[in-house]
Amino acid sequence: MSPPRPPPAATQSPWRHLPNALTVLRMLLVAPLTWLILAGRYDAALLIAAVAGLSDALDGWLAKRFGWQSWLGGVLDPIADKLMLIGCFVALGLIGAHPAWLTALVVGRDLVIVAGAAAYHVLIGRITAQPTLLSKFTTCVQIGYVLAQLVHRTSWLELPTDLLRAGIGLTAAVTAASGVQYVVVWSGKALRARDEAGR
Repeated sequence: MSPPRPPPAATQSPWRHLPNALTVLRMLLVAPLTWLILAGRYDAALLIAAVAGLSDALDGWLAKRFGWQSWLGGVLDPIADKLMLIGCFVALGLIGAHPAWLTALVVGRDLVIVAGAAAYHVLIGRITAQPTLLSKFTTCVQIGYVLAQLVHRTSWLELPTDLLRAGIGLTAAVTAASGVQYVVVWSGKALRARDEAGR
């Protein structure tokens, strides 16, 4: 079932590109956020992360509220999220906040998803971003973990070490499960598409 078409006024509005602009802004914040973490300026890093989170919520609300959704926005939004999280996980790993294997797991999962999506696009056809509930939960857990690590390192609050360890375990578990789910689901879609094309 195809999504409802936005009203003509929405597609003609000069503000219709605002959600995508906010998404691009979020991408541009990745570099300074990563640098701030590596430089040990965690208060500022947490502030940048909060701005990025607010822009993510705002662009999603604007797109749905005014019908400013587009295929490009559907592709750019998850890419912005991935870039932000990968930058944070790599930076946190480099400063020793978590083991290197967790960074490898998070980055590796996203590389598998991107490679699979590219292969599907080339071999099967245009792909539409369709995050599963597990994928959305994984993103929430990863964001929560990153924020917890940043808060722990600010001058505001020191979190219990056991809580951070639990965060590492939960993040690893849901990331691995989500990666396996993506491989299984999209492999099945590719096989079905191939069978239908061969009929």
